Amino acid sequence: METSRETEIYKVTLVGSAGNLALLVFKFVAALVGRSSAMMADAVHSLSDFITDIIVIAFVRVSAKPQDESHDYGHGKYETLASLFVGLALVAAALGVIVTGAVKFASWLGGEQLPAPGKLALWAALISIVVKELLYWYTVRAGKRLDSQAVVANAWHHRSDALSSIAATIGIGGAILLGDRWTVLDPLASIVVGAMLVKVAFDILRGSMNELTESSLPPETEKEIEDIIHTCPDVCEPHNLRTRRIGNRIAIEAHIRMDGNVSLHEAHECASLIERRLKERFGPQTHVTLHMEPKKS
Repeated sequence: METSRETEIYKVTLVGSAGNLALLVFKFVAALVGRSSAMMADAVHSLSDFITDIIVIAFVRVSAKPQDESHDYGHGKYETLASLFVGLALVAAALGVIVTGAVKFASWLGGEQLPAPGKLALWAALISIVVKELLYWYTVRAGKRLDSQAVVANAWHHRSDALSSIAATIGIGGAILLGDRWTVLDPLASIVVGAMLVKVAFDILRGSMNELTESSLPPETEKEIEDIIHTCPDVCEPHNLRTRRIGNRIAIEAHIRMDGNVSLHEAHECASLIERRLKERFGPQTHVTLHMEPKKS
């Protein structure tokens, strides 16, 4: 099953990387020919998308490995690392875009006449919006179906590229249609693009850091876990619940109380029932550890 999941992730990521490669070449050419800083910023964004595709492919292969002597809980955190690197790559791209746009804006304030972008840059921005939005929906649906944080993060890379292309379209279109006095809209659009990238990068990094620092699952998920534990009629007072994510899997530890007079066999059957129901809900790779205690008299 894990091999099938890995294959699906490869397929989705390769489709995205093919689209990113075609777009980044087109955008770089359009930026140079069309003299557009906004389109150059958009091209840098597509380049960061392509790089993160490669990162996802490399790390998913490692994360799909089963547990071994050195990794008792498997290698799922490598997928989280992939998401972290996606976010860091996005931050780097965003800072480069903002600085480049700010320098050109400062030049304009100093009296320099900025060149008007060409129509090729405008067409590149419009095509990018359509292609990247289609890639976003294709990738995010696959990421949710496969329960892959890295693939979902990569989908948001596509969406942020589509949003940046919208900003680039407004800036480039405004600079073309409104004349030389408004060529400043082009670098201003690139700054807006950079700000959008920072926001998306922050969201991706926050999720990755929460997992790497062993953040607990959301309260509603922990409540659902407690409800499943209570489905065994002989169990009461679940406590010391500890949860965390390990890539696309989760780990659950809990203490539960039972009648101290029941046999070891009955206690084992009850624990096995709870473990089976938790794995039915959260996936067969879920790590479940239950500690049985006698009821307080």
